[in-house]
Amino acid sequence: MFCFQCEQTAKCVGCTNEMGVCGKKADTAELQDKLTGALIGLAKTMEGNEDQAGDSTAAVVVEALFATLTNVNFDNDALLAMMGRVDAEKQKLAPESGEDNDYDMDKLWNADEDIRSLKSLILFGIRGVAAYAYHAAVLGYTDEAIHNFLYKALRAVGTDDWGMDELLPIVLEVGEVNLACMALLDKANTETFGHPEPTEVSQTVEKGPFVVISGHDLHDLKLLLEQTEGKGVNVYTHGEMLPAHAYPELKKHSHLKGNFGTAWQNQQKEFADLPAPVLFTTNCLMTPKESYADRVFTTDAVGYPGLQHIGSDKDFSPVIEKALELGGFDDDTTLSGINSGDAVTTGFARNTVMSVAETVIDAVKAGAIKHFFLVGGCDGSRPGRNYYTEFVEQTPKDTVVLTLACGKYRFNDLDLGTIGGLPRLMDVGQCNDAYSAIQIALALADAFDCGVNDLPLSMVLSWYEQKAVCILLTLLHLGITGIRLGPTLPAFISPNVLNFLVEKYHIAPITTPEEDLKAILG
Repeated sequence: MFCFQCEQTAKCVGCTNEMGVCGKKADTAELQDKLTGALIGLAKTMEGNEDQAGDSTAAVVVEALFATLTNVNFDNDALLAMMGRVDAEKQKLAPESGEDNDYDMDKLWNADEDIRSLKSLILFGIRGVAAYAYHAAVLGYTDEAIHNFLYKALRAVGTDDWGMDELLPIVLEVGEVNLACMALLDKANTETFGHPEPTEVSQTVEKGPFVVISGHDLHDLKLLLEQTEGKGVNVYTHGEMLPAHAYPELKKHSHLKGNFGTAWQNQQKEFADLPAPVLFTTNCLMTPKESYADRVFTTDAVGYPGLQHIGSDKDFSPVIEKALELGGFDDDTTLSGINSGDAVTTGFARNTVMSVAETVIDAVKAGAIKHFFLVGGCDGSRPGRNYYTEFVEQTPKDTVVLTLACGKYRFNDLDLGTIGGLPRLMDVGQCNDAYSAIQIALALADAFDCGVNDLPLSMVLSWYEQKAVCILLTLLHLGITGIRLGPTLPAFISPNVLNFLVEKYHIAPITTPEEDLKAILG
């Protein structure tokens, strides 16, 4: 196998053995490559005739790209079934097409390193875009322009005679389209569930039956809450589902009680003795240990061999029955955050922050707020991620820290106090809520009549998987410079492409909290 799409790839070079660092086996990696090659073949059949592609074509492209994102689908049977759906779409659009039209991914992995780097940025970026498009689509929100770009980007990956001049504009276009996709998902979430409100979330699990739901899909959470209503089963979020507590239409369910556990990479330890089922709705599934595999359920594009999968009918009865069977804890149980906090606060999305924009602006003008930091992104288990905890702990008391995505679990239970009546640490939400953070930054820039790069704002980001890639490309599309990225730089970025990013956008690797704070604040 060969795979280097995630931050923890072996030796910061690539996973090449019989199993990847994520737990993906070589035969699964090969199937994911074949699925990607089939998607490229499908996109080629549509070139110049995208208007012939219907909803079913868009749906299978989005779901298949999502399924190849890190820690989503480890199930070979599910991947084969998805390949069958891709082939059916090809036959419908071009009956004479076949497997000969599919792209051989070995051509990509063995290409010139700069070409491989740019194509990888495109491919991994659109996998992240597809994940956001999927979540918007289940709420009934789609955009044909986003779908057409996915087809265009797939064709670019499968074009062997293009150089840097042709590929680089598409890399940046991934960022532009991802901004539109995050805006679409933001609209879907807020029009369906209301605008997030600052909400304190308990990390204590009450005694009795409960379900833990992990991932990002708010629609699945809504359905689970509706199906558990009145059944004596409480619901607790995990990982990136934590921000769901801030949405009015979700938190009105009294049995949505709190949050269980910390970031995704700790699940094998935290789920080991859990007397409750866990439902995975998106990426971040790790290989379940035998001791708790019978308590793990998957849905949507998520899959793992041997686990019970909840199909498109979304009947969560097996999950609820398992919760009642296991019975939950005998007493109220608290699993604190990594800094021993027993509650966390979320819900500081754009609507909330903009509602107090005058207070923020006045605090900046008065000198009460000297600097803003956006410290967020993906978490992971590679050594060095304690940097983010230490960085936030060392930020001066006259600064504000915005955070989002699961990287916040390194420090979101810290009490940093308040500034100008506002908390110094504000959780904006999920990774896709980078859109909210961007809107906040643009609003501040407009208020001060300057560019975003002229604001007293610094971005210190962590990355792990492909949604972080497309968000980074969005920031570059917006011309934002001076981003610090860690804990390591992507293995798929070649020296020449890295030099381009450094020269044009001043991207820099993180060093130490002390050195980076000194460089930022002077």
